[in-house]
Amino acid sequence: MSRFDTFSMTRAYRLPLSLLAAGLLSACNLAPQYQRPEPAVPATLDGVAQTLPADFVVEPAAADSLQLLPWQQWVESAGLRQLIEQGLQNNRDLRVAIANIEKARAQYGVQRADQLPSLNANAQGSRTRTADDLRSSTAPSSVANQVSVQLGLASYELDFWGRVRNLSEAALQQYLLVEENRRSVQLGLITDIANAWVALASDQQRLQLARDTLATREQGFGLVQRMHQLGASNGLVLAQNETAVETARNDVAAYESQVARDRNALQLLVGGPISGDMLPPAPTASLSSNEVKSAGSGQLLDGATPQVKTQSVATAMTVVPTGLSSQVLLARPDVVAAEHSLQAQYASIGAARAAFFPTISLTANAGTASDALSGLFDGGNRAWSFVPQIRLPIFDGGRNQANLDIAQANRDAALAQYDKAIQVAFREVSDALADRATMQRRLNSQAALVQAASRVLQLSQARFKAGADDFLTVLDAQRSLYAAQQTQITLMQAEQVNRISLYKALGGGIDKQP
Repeated sequence: MSRFDTFSMTRAYRLPLSLLAAGLLSACNLAPQYQRPEPAVPATLDGVAQTLPADFVVEPAAADSLQLLPWQQWVESAGLRQLIEQGLQNNRDLRVAIANIEKARAQYGVQRADQLPSLNANAQGSRTRTADDLRSSTAPSSVANQVSVQLGLASYELDFWGRVRNLSEAALQQYLLVEENRRSVQLGLITDIANAWVALASDQQRLQLARDTLATREQGFGLVQRMHQLGASNGLVLAQNETAVETARNDVAAYESQVARDRNALQLLVGGPISGDMLPPAPTASLSSNEVKSAGSGQLLDGATPQVKTQSVATAMTVVPTGLSSQVLLARPDVVAAEHSLQAQYASIGAARAAFFPTISLTANAGTASDALSGLFDGGNRAWSFVPQIRLPIFDGGRNQANLDIAQANRDAALAQYDKAIQVAFREVSDALADRATMQRRLNSQAALVQAASRVLQLSQARFKAGADDFLTVLDAQRSLYAAQQTQITLMQAEQVNRISLYKALGGGIDKQP
C-alpha cells in the first residue's frame, strides 16, 4: 500500500471518527443522577372503610389511581357540577395560572432553542466615495460599490459537558412545575366552590329552622298573653316568652343576611351569575300553613306548640374510599410540583459543574460579495469564514465554585421541601380520616340527642296542658331542642366538608392535561 493510499484512508476515516468523538463528548452529562426519594410515611392510609354509590364502580386493582378520575364522578349534585364547570371557565385565579403556564412553556422553548444552531441570512449593499486627497493614485475611481449576501452560523456552543442540555432540562422542569401549580389552583377552586355550596345549603337549613322556631314561639307567646290577660300567668313568664320570640326573630334576620352573603361568595368564586337550579334545594317548612297562620293567636293545635324537625343538608360529594396506598399522595399537585422543583435543581447542578470545563463555540459565514449586483454570483466572488473559539476558565475568583455551592444548596432545600410536601399531605389525609372515623358516631349521637330533646318538649307540653307545670318548662325545652338542632346541622355540614377535605387531601380527580 502506497503512502498516498494510506493518506487517503486516513482522511476517509477522519470525519466519522471526529463525529463519533463529538457525539461521545456531547453525551457527557455532569448532572447527578436523579432518584425519587422514598417517602417517610406509612405504606397505607388507615381509616374507616366506606362504600361508593351503586352507580360508581371502581375495580379493586385501580384503587391507587382513584385520585386520577375526573372530578365530575365525585360530585353528586348536578347543580354543583354546573357551578364548578362555570367556575373553571370564569375564575380569575385560574386564568392567571393558565397564563403562567403559557409563559413557562415559552421560556422552555427559548431555552431549548439554545441546543440547536442559529442560522441567519444577511444581504448588504453599500456605495461610498473617498475624498480625492485620500484616494490612492492607482484607484480607478473615488466611488466604490459593494454588494454581499451571506449565510451565517451564529456562535453555536458545542455542548460537550451538557451545560446547555441541563439548562434546558431545568427550564422543562420549571414548566412542569407551573403546570402542577395550575392543577393546585384548579383543585382549590373545585373544593372552594363545593365548600361554599355546602355552607349555603347549611345556612338555608338554619334559616328555615329559625323561621319554624319563630312560628312556634309566637304561638306560645300568644297563649301566654291570653293567660296573662286572664290572670293565669305572671309577668315573668310573659317577659321570658317575649325574649324567646325576639331572639328567634333576630336569628331569622341574621340567617337571612348570612344566606345572602353565601350566595355572593359563591357567585364570586364562579365568576358570573348563577341560576336557581345550580343552588342547593330549598328546605321545606316544618309547620303547615294552618300552624303558621295561627302564630300569635294563641290557638294551639291539640293544646301544644308543633314540633320543628331538622332536615338533612344537601349532599355535595360522594365519600372517598379509604384503605388506599400512601403512594397516591405522590400524585398530589403540590407534591408533584415539589418533585419537579427538585429535578430542576439536579439539572442546575449539572450546568454549574459544566462551567469548570472549556467552552467551545463555532461561528461561520459563507456567501458572495461583488462591486456590482450583476457580478454577485460570479464564480470567483465567493467568500467564507470559519471561527472556532475555545474558552478555558483559569481564574474566576471562586465564582464557578460559588455557583456550584448555590446549586447544591438549592438542591438540598428542594429535597427538604419535597419531604415536607409529602409529610403535609400525609398529615392532611390522616386528619381527614381521623374526623371521618368518628363522624358517623357523632351524627348518630346528635340525632339521638335531638330525639331526646324532642321527647322532653312533648312531655313538658303534656304537663303544661295538665296544669302540672307552667309554660317556662315548655320554653326551656324549646330552647334545648333548638340548640340541639343547630348543632345537628353544624355536624351534618362538617360531614360534608370532611368529604371535600379528604377529596382535596388525596389530590382530587383532575385530568393532568392542560
